[in-house]
Amino acid sequence: MALQEYAGAIVLEVDGKEVEVIDMSVTSKTGRKLVKTMNKTGRAKGFAKGIAEYEMSLTVAIPLSGDLDWEAIEGAKLTEYPLSPGGKRTSFIDCFTLEVGEKYSVDNEARRDIKLQSLRKVTE
Repeated sequence: MALQEYAGAIVLEVDGKEVEVIDMSVTSKTGRKLVKTMNKTGRAKGFAKGIAEYEMSLTVAIPLSGDLDWEAIEGAKLTEYPLSPGGKRTSFIDCFTLEVGEKYSVDNEARRDIKLQSLRKVTE
């Protein structure tokens, strides 16, 4: 049996500028909705297509200088790709910021939590 390699750490770019990301979570909502109808089986029989949504939650280290203005992001392109060669790039296009928060603790570096929404997702 051949050894299988899996995706590990990623690199994140915002409009071509690399960002020091600590944690990234992507949620894709398909937009599909269950269609309930009254019928003798007493169960739903299908779904309706809807509009897909893409939401990202990022945790980034706060640099002393050169930080992005996360609150002002509108129409940005976020691209994530594996640190190791050979993986696919995924771009989230027309991103805009929903929330920005900061977190400070004794044991860790200062962090910023950002929630973004994207209009499109493209695998390159």
